[in-house]
Amino acid sequence: MTKIFKTYKKLITEEANLLPVSIIIGFLLPVISWIIEIIIHKTPVTPTGIIQLHKENPSLIFLDLVPFIFISIVYFFQNRQNTSITRFDNQIKERDTRQQEMAEFANQIGEGNFNIKLDTAIHNDTLAQSLLVMRENLLSNHKKETEQSWIAEGKEVISDILRTHSKIIELSDKVIQSLVKYVNVVQGALYLYNEEKEVLQNVATYAYNRKKYINQEFKIGHGLIGECAYEMDYIYRTEIPDDYTTLTSGILGEQKPQSILLVPLIADEKLQGVIEFATVQDHIPEKTIRFLIELAEIIARTVFNLKVNQRTEQLLRESQKMTRELQENEEQLRQNAEEMRATQEELQKSNEQLETNILKVENAQKRLYSLLENASEIISIYDENMILTYESPSVIKILGYTPEEMMGGKDMDRLTRKGESAMRTMFKQLLSNPSEAVTIQYTYMKKNGQKIFLETTGRNLLTDSAIKGIILNSTDITERKRAEKEERMRSKMQALSENSLDMIMRLSTVGQFFYANPVVERYTGIEAKELINKTLNEVNFAEVLFNYFRDTISQIKSNPEKTNSEITIPAQIEGIEGEERFMSFDAIPEFNENELETILFVGHDITEAKRIEQEIQDKNRKIEDSINYAQRIQTSILPDNRFIREFIPKSFIFYRPRDVVSGDFPWFFKKDDQIYIAAVDCTGHGVPGALLSFIGYFLLNNIVDHPGDHTASNIIDGLHYSVRKTLKQEDNEAEARDGMDIAFCKIDYNKGELQFAGAHRPLYLLRDGELEEFKGDRKAIGGIPHRKKPEKDFTNYVINFRRGDKIFFFSDGLTDQLGGSELKKYSPKRIREQIVENKDLTMDEFNTFFAKDFTEWMGKNKQIDDVLLIGIEF
Repeated sequence: MTKIFKTYKKLITEEANLLPVSIIIGFLLPVISWIIEIIIHKTPVTPTGIIQLHKENPSLIFLDLVPFIFISIVYFFQNRQNTSITRFDNQIKERDTRQQEMAEFANQIGEGNFNIKLDTAIHNDTLAQSLLVMRENLLSNHKKETEQSWIAEGKEVISDILRTHSKIIELSDKVIQSLVKYVNVVQGALYLYNEEKEVLQNVATYAYNRKKYINQEFKIGHGLIGECAYEMDYIYRTEIPDDYTTLTSGILGEQKPQSILLVPLIADEKLQGVIEFATVQDHIPEKTIRFLIELAEIIARTVFNLKVNQRTEQLLRESQKMTRELQENEEQLRQNAEEMRATQEELQKSNEQLETNILKVENAQKRLYSLLENASEIISIYDENMILTYESPSVIKILGYTPEEMMGGKDMDRLTRKGESAMRTMFKQLLSNPSEAVTIQYTYMKKNGQKIFLETTGRNLLTDSAIKGIILNSTDITERKRAEKEERMRSKMQALSENSLDMIMRLSTVGQFFYANPVVERYTGIEAKELINKTLNEVNFAEVLFNYFRDTISQIKSNPEKTNSEITIPAQIEGIEGEERFMSFDAIPEFNENELETILFVGHDITEAKRIEQEIQDKNRKIEDSINYAQRIQTSILPDNRFIREFIPKSFIFYRPRDVVSGDFPWFFKKDDQIYIAAVDCTGHGVPGALLSFIGYFLLNNIVDHPGDHTASNIIDGLHYSVRKTLKQEDNEAEARDGMDIAFCKIDYNKGELQFAGAHRPLYLLRDGELEEFKGDRKAIGGIPHRKKPEKDFTNYVINFRRGDKIFFFSDGLTDQLGGSELKKYSPKRIREQIVENKDLTMDEFNTFFAKDFTEWMGKNKQIDDVLLIGIEF
């Protein structure tokens, strides 16, 4: 750079030397012009002549000025050049200074002085920035080399300890002591994993340059030590738990460490132990953590090898001990071998004979087992305490249980209380009279749940050396019991049939009479004994009776099931011949071994029942006509949807009486600018409820139609006392507790006001998608008053309604209806949920929705009460 500057300066100097030459050349131009003019015009060379030339040729004046203009131009450029030279000279000097400073900076870095500073004024220089980056990289590498050197030195120190010690306890003490000093912490501990006990045991602790004798054990996962072992990863904490051990020294006193480090010792992916370090410093350096983590694997591998060596030494000692014992016993074994060879020959002979005998016994046992398994009775042996000691294999075939399933008292558990009592009585008799056999009968539950009858004969053979117990022989007598029962039932049926007022006959599948009771003669005119063994074609029955028997036999043969038919036959009863009798015949198929054998016909005279039934039907028809007429009256006085919508266009009434007439009714009244509407639920339903509804209807009309502006609560208070007075419930002897529930509304559209009062019935207000409930008072309209407790008036709610508000009120017949998959009540909760979920429906759509939802909820269940629901939108 300096060389370039010198070359440039030389060129400038040479250009500066041209200034005098330029001045000379500039003056030569006018002089030469003068000379030429003087020669041409022959003018004398005098000042006067020169002035005369200028007058004659004014251009010479301009030529006279050329030297001065030329000199000025040259001077301007010369001065400008000098300024550039000065500025360039300063830049060169400044750059030389920076280069010298950066050279010194680089020299200091090369000598290892990484703390040298560089003038901030030259930081933007590219070379300076490169030098700074180089310093940082060298400093980082130096730091890493220092840390790596420190780690390598520490590893070498510990490796020397690991190589020079073969005892785990000594090695542990030396290792933890050296590590505490080397990493400059106040306390360290080493825990080794005991695989047999599955715990971490403290084997070495060192604190404040002294060995500590601490016996601690940690289970895997318990405490920080156990957690470190469980995770098999190091734990570094600067937030120390409250229960962590405090450090005690003569200088510092007792204080809790500020940071701890726990590193697991892992070799071949198996836990060998944990090392723990604590310091009062607020952190542990990262290089210390890295050093201990790398060192942990070396320590773990050494501990693992020492454990293997110790185990090998232990096994060697045990092997040597066993060898000595074997040598001592070798002679004794040799002698025993000679004796064994002598006895072996004798045993071989005995074994051959024994095998022959065993084979004979096994064959005998197999034959006995086969006999017992296929026996028709169960053989059981009990001791004197009624404990079962043996059960024959035939129990599997007869009861379905294995002999093992009958042991342990389970045989008695399957007896009925009566059967258990009979069994205990039999045992008492056998023990008191050993020579006598005792037989009992009882029921027993088979494994498949079938109940059977058993007959058991017990014998006391406690003194028999082969048995030594009480032996029971049990036989299944279920079929015998069934046959006996059938015989008894047949005899009993015979007796019943002979004395029955019904006509009873038994016919074969081909129409042959096997039995007929005496009543047959009263209805057919043929004696019973004349029918036996004859067929239908041989008997002179009335045509209708003949056809019935023929068709029924044919029907049961194709479909063997019980049938019932009603027929009319001419009676042959004395004194009323020719009069028709109504008979109800049951035809019952009878089977023998699952094959249709006979058909039992039982004919019952239902003539009188038919007559009574006809009378009842006539009476019911009259009652039904009366109720229908009452329904027409009730319907004519009650308001309907069309009438109410003349005054409240956006409204609906969902009304479904349980019977023809209803105890629930909607009520509506308009007076001046007020509209009154209510849902009334009278006690009961049907006719009684309808009678109360008439009372409520006319009482409400009378109360509201009287002069005065009454609130909703005033009106139902008046209704309450009027019902009591009408039903005479205020008398001391009153017994009628009938009354009604009501949801009553008074609407003033001019004021935008709704008044509500309720007896047991609420009102739901839907506004802006939110539902609000106004609960009615917990008392009914009417009823016998409480003599000692004063009554409160009904609560009057005043609601300022808005456009779009919707209200709903209803009777309890809607909420109490049972239905759904779990046969639960429709419930007020369901009504609230359905209103909110379908908040955007119109009143007509709400009417359709609730009608459909209620029908689907009820399903095939019976409607339990009258249903009434009223909805209004403002």
